[in-house]
Amino acid sequence: MRALRYAFEEAFTSLWRGRQAGMLSTATIALALFVLGGFLVVTANLQRLGAEWSNTAELSVFLRDEVTEAEREAIETALAPSEVVASRDYVSKADALVRFKQTFGELAPAVDGLGDNPLPASIEVRLRPGPGASVAVDALGARLREMPGVADVRYDRQWLTRLLTAIGIVRAVGLVLACVLSVAAALTVANVVRLALYARRDELDIMQLVGAPQAFIRGPFVMEGVLQGGLGALIALAALGAAFLALRGRYLTPLASAMNLSSVHFLPVELCVILVLGGMAVGCLGGMVAAWNR
Repeated sequence: MRALRYAFEEAFTSLWRGRQAGMLSTATIALALFVLGGFLVVTANLQRLGAEWSNTAELSVFLRDEVTEAEREAIETALAPSEVVASRDYVSKADALVRFKQTFGELAPAVDGLGDNPLPASIEVRLRPGPGASVAVDALGARLREMPGVADVRYDRQWLTRLLTAIGIVRAVGLVLACVLSVAAALTVANVVRLALYARRDELDIMQLVGAPQAFIRGPFVMEGVLQGGLGALIALAALGAAFLALRGRYLTPLASAMNLSSVHFLPVELCVILVLGGMAVGCLGGMVAAWNR
Protein backbone atom coordinates (compact mmCIF):
# COMPACT_ATOMS: atom_id res chain seq x y z
CA MET A 1 0.00 0.00 0.00
CA ARG A 2 2.89 2.37 0.85
CA ALA A 3 4.45 1.68 -2.54
CA LEU A 4 1.16 2.37 -4.32
CA ARG A 5 0.62 5.65 -2.44
CA TYR A 6 4.21 6.71 -3.08
CA ALA A 7 3.88 5.87 -6.79
CA PHE A 8 0.67 7.86 -7.07
CA GLU A 9 2.06 10.93 -5.31
CA GLU A 10 5.28 10.91 -7.31
CA ALA A 11 3.43 10.32 -10.59
CA PHE A 12 1.03 13.20 -9.92
CA THR A 13 3.93 15.50 -9.07
CA SER A 14 5.83 14.44 -12.22
CA LEU A 15 2.78 14.96 -14.38
CA TRP A 16 2.26 18.45 -13.02
CA ARG A 17 5.94 19.26 -13.49
CA GLY A 18 5.92 18.08 -17.12
CA ARG A 19 2.31 18.93 -17.89
CA GLN A 20 3.00 20.31 -21.37
CA ALA A 21 4.52 17.04 -22.59
CA GLY A 22 1.93 15.06 -20.64
CA MET A 23 -0.87 16.88 -22.42
CA LEU A 24 0.46 15.56 -25.75
CA SER A 25 0.38 11.92 -24.69
CA THR A 26 -2.98 12.34 -22.96
CA ALA A 27 -4.43 13.92 -26.12
CA THR A 28 -3.06 11.05 -28.23
CA ILE A 29 -4.77 8.48 -26.00
CA ALA A 30 -7.97 10.55 -26.02
CA LEU A 31 -7.92 10.65 -29.83
CA ALA A 32 -7.41 6.89 -30.11
CA LEU A 33 -10.27 6.12 -27.72
CA PHE A 34 -12.51 8.77 -29.26
CA VAL A 35 -12.15 7.06 -32.65
CA LEU A 36 -12.75 3.62 -31.12
CA GLY A 37 -15.74 4.89 -29.12
CA GLY A 38 -17.25 6.52 -32.20
CA PHE A 39 -17.04 3.27 -34.13
CA LEU A 40 -18.53 1.40 -31.17
CA VAL A 41 -21.50 3.79 -31.07
CA VAL A 42 -22.06 3.31 -34.80
CA THR A 43 -21.77 -0.49 -34.75
CA ALA A 44 -23.91 -0.87 -31.60
CA ASN A 45 -26.76 1.09 -33.17
CA LEU A 46 -26.35 -0.73 -36.48
CA GLN A 47 -26.62 -4.04 -34.62
CA ARG A 48 -29.82 -2.83 -32.96
CA LEU A 49 -31.10 -1.80 -36.38
CA GLY A 50 -30.34 -5.27 -37.73
CA ALA A 51 -32.14 -6.89 -34.78
CA GLU A 52 -35.20 -4.67 -35.21
CA TRP A 53 -35.29 -5.29 -38.97
CA SER A 54 -35.01 -9.02 -38.32
CA ASN A 55 -37.98 -8.87 -35.96
CA THR A 56 -40.07 -7.00 -38.55
CA ALA A 57 -38.83 -8.81 -41.65
CA GLU A 58 -41.45 -9.27 -44.34
CA LEU A 59 -41.81 -11.39 -47.42
CA SER A 60 -43.77 -9.90 -50.32
CA VAL A 61 -45.43 -12.23 -52.82
CA PHE A 62 -46.45 -10.34 -55.98
CA LEU A 63 -49.29 -11.89 -57.97
CA ARG A 64 -49.82 -11.95 -61.70
CA ASP A 65 -52.70 -9.87 -63.06
CA GLU A 66 -54.25 -13.02 -64.55
CA VAL A 67 -54.07 -15.02 -61.30
CA THR A 68 -57.20 -17.12 -60.73
CA GLU A 69 -59.11 -17.44 -57.49
CA ALA A 70 -57.99 -21.05 -57.12
CA GLU A 71 -54.33 -20.11 -57.62
CA ARG A 72 -54.63 -17.31 -55.06
CA GLU A 73 -56.21 -19.67 -52.53
CA ALA A 74 -53.38 -22.15 -53.06
CA ILE A 75 -50.82 -19.40 -52.45
CA GLU A 76 -52.60 -18.24 -49.28
CA THR A 77 -52.75 -21.84 -48.06
CA ALA A 78 -48.98 -22.11 -48.50
CA LEU A 79 -48.68 -18.92 -46.43
CA ALA A 80 -50.84 -20.11 -43.55
CA PRO A 81 -49.48 -19.21 -40.06
CA SER A 82 -46.70 -21.60 -39.08
CA GLU A 83 -43.27 -21.69 -37.47
CA VAL A 84 -42.07 -19.34 -40.22
CA VAL A 85 -45.14 -17.25 -41.06
CA ALA A 86 -46.66 -15.07 -38.35
CA SER A 87 -49.48 -13.53 -40.40
CA ARG A 88 -50.37 -12.41 -43.91
CA ASP A 89 -52.37 -9.62 -45.56
CA TYR A 90 -53.74 -9.49 -49.07
CA VAL A 91 -53.14 -6.17 -50.86
CA SER A 92 -55.27 -5.68 -53.96
CA LYS A 93 -54.19 -3.69 -57.00
CA ALA A 94 -56.38 -0.78 -55.87
CA ASP A 95 -54.92 -0.82 -52.36
CA ALA A 96 -51.39 -0.95 -53.78
CA LEU A 97 -52.13 2.14 -55.89
CA VAL A 98 -53.48 4.02 -52.86
CA ARG A 99 -50.36 3.13 -50.86
CA PHE A 100 -48.12 4.28 -53.69
CA LYS A 101 -49.86 7.65 -53.96
CA GLN A 102 -49.63 8.17 -50.20
CA THR A 103 -45.92 7.36 -50.13
CA PHE A 104 -44.88 9.01 -53.40
CA GLY A 105 -47.37 11.82 -53.78
CA GLU A 106 -45.27 13.70 -56.33
CA LEU A 107 -45.41 10.70 -58.70
CA ALA A 108 -49.19 10.28 -58.48
CA PRO A 109 -49.93 12.36 -61.63
CA ALA A 110 -47.48 10.27 -63.66
CA VAL A 111 -49.14 7.04 -62.53
CA ASP A 112 -52.61 8.40 -63.29
CA GLY A 113 -51.40 9.31 -66.77
CA LEU A 114 -50.68 5.65 -67.51
CA GLY A 115 -54.37 4.82 -67.56
CA ASP A 116 -54.47 1.26 -66.22
CA ASN A 117 -53.16 0.52 -62.73
CA PRO A 118 -49.59 -0.79 -63.27
CA LEU A 119 -49.13 -2.09 -59.70
CA PRO A 120 -49.65 -5.80 -58.99
CA ALA A 121 -51.67 -7.30 -56.19
CA SER A 122 -49.57 -8.87 -53.47
CA ILE A 123 -49.60 -10.80 -50.22
CA GLU A 124 -47.54 -9.19 -47.43
CA VAL A 125 -46.20 -11.85 -45.07
CA ARG A 126 -44.86 -11.08 -41.59
CA LEU A 127 -42.21 -13.60 -40.57
CA ARG A 128 -41.32 -15.07 -37.21
CA PRO A 129 -37.76 -14.28 -36.10
CA GLY A 130 -35.61 -17.04 -34.73
CA PRO A 131 -32.53 -19.19 -35.34
CA GLY A 132 -32.62 -20.93 -38.68
CA ALA A 133 -35.52 -18.78 -39.88
CA SER A 134 -33.62 -17.51 -42.92
CA VAL A 135 -33.09 -21.04 -44.26
CA ALA A 136 -36.78 -21.87 -43.84
CA VAL A 137 -37.79 -18.59 -45.53
CA ASP A 138 -35.45 -19.28 -48.45
CA ALA A 139 -37.13 -22.66 -48.90
CA LEU A 140 -40.56 -21.06 -48.68
CA GLY A 141 -39.61 -18.40 -51.23
CA ALA A 142 -38.27 -20.99 -53.65
CA ARG A 143 -41.49 -22.99 -53.34
CA LEU A 144 -43.65 -19.91 -53.90
CA ARG A 145 -41.76 -18.91 -57.04
CA GLU A 146 -42.73 -22.21 -58.60
CA MET A 147 -46.44 -21.78 -57.89
CA PRO A 148 -48.84 -20.66 -60.66
CA GLY A 149 -49.98 -17.06 -60.35
CA VAL A 150 -46.82 -15.80 -58.59
CA ALA A 151 -44.96 -13.06 -60.46
CA ASP A 152 -42.14 -12.46 -57.97
CA VAL A 153 -41.11 -12.97 -54.34
CA ARG A 154 -39.14 -10.34 -52.43
CA TYR A 155 -37.55 -10.91 -49.04
CA ASP A 156 -35.92 -8.35 -46.72
CA ARG A 157 -33.00 -10.71 -46.17
CA GLN A 158 -30.96 -8.96 -48.89
CA TRP A 159 -31.06 -5.73 -46.89
CA LEU A 160 -30.21 -7.55 -43.67
CA THR A 161 -27.23 -9.24 -45.31
CA ARG A 162 -25.94 -5.92 -46.59
CA LEU A 163 -26.41 -4.34 -43.18
CA LEU A 164 -24.53 -7.13 -41.41
CA THR A 165 -21.72 -6.84 -43.96
CA ALA A 166 -21.56 -3.08 -43.37
CA ILE A 167 -21.41 -3.64 -39.61
CA GLY A 168 -18.48 -6.03 -40.05
CA ILE A 169 -16.60 -3.59 -42.26
CA VAL A 170 -17.18 -0.64 -39.92
CA ARG A 171 -16.08 -2.68 -36.90
CA ALA A 172 -12.93 -3.91 -38.68
CA VAL A 173 -11.96 -0.40 -39.80
CA GLY A 174 -12.56 0.96 -36.31
CA LEU A 175 -10.46 -1.74 -34.66
CA VAL A 176 -7.58 -1.22 -37.09
CA LEU A 177 -7.58 2.55 -36.58
CA ALA A 178 -7.88 2.17 -32.81
CA CYS A 179 -4.97 -0.31 -32.73
CA VAL A 180 -2.74 1.99 -34.76
CA LEU A 181 -3.62 5.01 -32.63
CA SER A 182 -3.22 2.99 -29.42
CA VAL A 183 0.30 1.94 -30.40
CA ALA A 184 1.10 5.58 -31.21
CA ALA A 185 -0.36 6.63 -27.85
CA ALA A 186 1.68 4.02 -25.95
CA LEU A 187 4.89 5.17 -27.67
CA THR A 188 4.06 8.80 -26.91
CA VAL A 189 3.46 7.97 -23.24
CA ALA A 190 6.73 6.02 -23.15
CA ASN A 191 8.67 9.00 -24.53
CA VAL A 192 7.02 11.44 -22.11
CA VAL A 193 7.69 9.17 -19.14
CA ARG A 194 11.28 8.64 -20.32
CA LEU A 195 11.81 12.42 -20.22
CA ALA A 196 10.68 12.47 -16.59
CA LEU A 197 12.91 9.49 -15.89
CA TYR A 198 15.98 11.22 -17.36
CA ALA A 199 15.26 14.32 -15.29
CA ARG A 200 15.43 12.20 -12.13
CA ARG A 201 18.19 9.76 -13.14
CA ASP A 202 20.59 10.87 -10.38
CA GLU A 203 17.91 10.39 -7.72
CA LEU A 204 17.04 6.96 -9.16
CA ASP A 205 20.70 5.88 -9.18
CA ILE A 206 21.00 6.79 -5.51
CA MET A 207 17.81 4.90 -4.66
CA GLN A 208 19.14 1.85 -6.49
CA LEU A 209 22.48 2.05 -4.69
CA VAL A 210 20.84 2.11 -1.24
CA GLY A 211 18.72 -0.91 -2.17
CA ALA A 212 15.29 0.66 -2.68
CA PRO A 213 12.67 -1.81 -3.96
CA GLN A 214 11.88 -1.74 -7.66
CA ALA A 215 8.29 -0.80 -6.82
CA PHE A 216 9.57 2.53 -5.46
CA ILE A 217 11.97 3.06 -8.37
CA ARG A 218 9.86 2.11 -11.38
CA GLY A 219 6.39 2.28 -9.83
CA PRO A 220 5.94 6.08 -10.15
CA PHE A 221 6.68 5.99 -13.87
CA VAL A 222 4.24 3.15 -14.52
CA MET A 223 1.63 5.00 -12.45
CA GLU A 224 2.31 8.14 -14.49
CA GLY A 225 1.39 6.26 -17.65
CA VAL A 226 -1.74 4.83 -15.99
CA LEU A 227 -2.88 8.32 -14.95
CA GLN A 228 -2.29 9.70 -18.43
CA GLY A 229 -4.25 6.82 -19.96
CA GLY A 230 -7.16 7.15 -17.55
CA LEU A 231 -7.33 10.92 -18.02
CA GLY A 232 -7.19 10.51 -21.79
CA ALA A 233 -10.03 7.97 -21.69
CA LEU A 234 -12.21 10.28 -19.59
CA ILE A 235 -11.57 13.14 -22.00
CA ALA A 236 -12.45 10.89 -24.94
CA LEU A 237 -15.73 9.81 -23.32
CA ALA A 238 -16.63 13.41 -22.48
CA ALA A 239 -15.93 14.55 -26.04
CA LEU A 240 -17.81 11.58 -27.49
CA GLY A 241 -20.80 12.24 -25.25
CA ALA A 242 -20.85 15.93 -26.17
CA ALA A 243 -20.65 15.11 -29.88
CA PHE A 244 -23.43 12.53 -29.53
CA LEU A 245 -25.75 14.96 -27.73
CA ALA A 246 -25.00 17.70 -30.27
CA LEU A 247 -25.74 15.46 -33.26
CA ARG A 248 -28.59 13.36 -31.88
CA GLY A 249 -31.41 15.89 -32.07
CA ARG A 250 -30.53 17.39 -35.42
CA TYR A 251 -29.15 14.48 -37.41
CA LEU A 252 -29.16 11.10 -35.65
CA THR A 253 -32.80 10.96 -34.54
CA PRO A 254 -34.21 11.88 -38.01
CA LEU A 255 -31.79 9.38 -39.59
CA ALA A 256 -32.91 6.64 -37.20
CA SER A 257 -36.55 7.43 -37.95
CA ALA A 258 -35.89 7.20 -41.68
CA MET A 259 -34.31 3.76 -41.18
CA ASN A 260 -37.14 2.54 -38.89
CA LEU A 261 -34.84 2.44 -35.86
CA SER A 262 -36.74 3.13 -32.64
CA SER A 263 -34.02 5.29 -31.09
CA VAL A 264 -30.28 6.02 -31.10
CA HIS A 265 -28.38 5.02 -27.95
CA PHE A 266 -25.01 6.03 -26.53
CA LEU A 267 -22.50 3.47 -25.29
CA PRO A 268 -23.69 1.36 -22.33
CA VAL A 269 -21.99 1.88 -18.97
CA GLU A 270 -20.01 -1.36 -19.20
CA LEU A 271 -18.44 -0.31 -22.51
CA CYS A 272 -17.54 3.11 -21.06
CA VAL A 273 -15.80 1.36 -18.16
CA ILE A 274 -13.95 -0.91 -20.61
CA LEU A 275 -12.77 2.15 -22.58
CA VAL A 276 -11.43 3.78 -19.40
CA LEU A 277 -9.65 0.57 -18.40
CA GLY A 278 -8.30 0.26 -21.95
CA GLY A 279 -6.88 3.77 -21.79
CA MET A 280 -5.24 3.00 -18.45
CA ALA A 281 -3.81 -0.21 -19.93
CA VAL A 282 -2.33 1.69 -22.89
CA GLY A 283 -0.78 4.24 -20.53
CA CYS A 284 0.50 1.47 -18.26
CA LEU A 285 2.15 -0.21 -21.24
CA GLY A 286 3.89 3.03 -22.21
CA GLY A 287 5.05 3.59 -18.65
CA MET A 288 6.41 0.04 -18.37
CA VAL A 289 8.29 0.38 -21.67
CA ALA A 290 9.95 3.56 -20.41
CA ALA A 291 10.65 2.29 -16.88
CA TRP A 292 12.15 -1.06 -17.94
CA ASN A 293 14.34 0.44 -20.69
CA ARG A 294 15.89 3.32 -18.83
